[in-house]
Amino acid sequence: MTMRRDVHEELRARLHEAAGGHEPDRESILARVERGMAGPAASAHRATSPPVFGWMRVAGATAAVAGVLAVGGYAVASAVKDEAAPQQQEVATSPTPTPTPSPDATSRAAVPPVDPTPTTSPERRESAPPPSGKPSASVTARPPAATEDGPLWSDGSVDPHSNDFWAQSNITIKTREELTALTVRLRVAQTGGVSDAGAWRSLPENDFTLTVNEQDGFLVYTWTLREGRKVRAGEWVFAGQFDHDRGGRDAGTDRYTVTAAAGSDRLSVGGGFAAVNHTDGADDAGGDS
Repeated sequence: MTMRRDVHEELRARLHEAAGGHEPDRESILARVERGMAGPAASAHRATSPPVFGWMRVAGATAAVAGVLAVGGYAVASAVKDEAAPQQQEVATSPTPTPTPSPDATSRAAVPPVDPTPTTSPERRESAPPPSGKPSASVTARPPAATEDGPLWSDGSVDPHSNDFWAQSNITIKTREELTALTVRLRVAQTGGVSDAGAWRSLPENDFTLTVNEQDGFLVYTWTLREGRKVRAGEWVFAGQFDHDRGGRDAGTDRYTVTAAAGSDRLSVGGGFAAVNHTDGADDAGGDS
């Protein structure tokens, strides 16, 4: 960039020196014009041409002198213009001032830069303890009412005819094979005022023995198939009846078990008691009333 500027300055200096040293010699120019006009050809031409052409030659010579002067002036003007050019270039290359942002831009909140490195996932909560697979100690899990083992199936339910003072728990069994041994046990939790009020089964009464007693806070009904008797394939019901304190009763802690034999197979089912729909249409989930 410095070498190029030096070349330009040297060229401008030479042009300026040449323009300043040029001085047109007006007397020589006029003498040459007069000599041309005084020649023989010029005399013959003046003799045969009207006087007006002589004045035209003088005007042409004057125009030529003016042209020489104009060329000299143009050279001087060019030198001056080239001398002022660096200043104009300096102005053109000056930095452009930063424009003032609009009110909308100044009122807009700054956007933070995007961080390519992800931080901890928002779904991950370090302070939250890991979920436990065990239920809370304050919640008692209710076993399923219906269970199945091979050809034997069972279900426990509270009879819909139960009321505020009395209840009946039903155990339904289904077997696809003949049973050579069968024991059905109903355990009614002592929730207050629970006492035996009777029992029945849909199989012949003489085929079973029945015992009722209290054990570890439960009223226990036990039906046992007598030796040598059999239970044919089909669906059968065993029911225990009992009184209890006035009001709705929760059967959530009542349980039943069924053990049986089908040929050489030993079978076992059991569970809790499902909700009851009373005759008045009320729904008591897992309880009597």
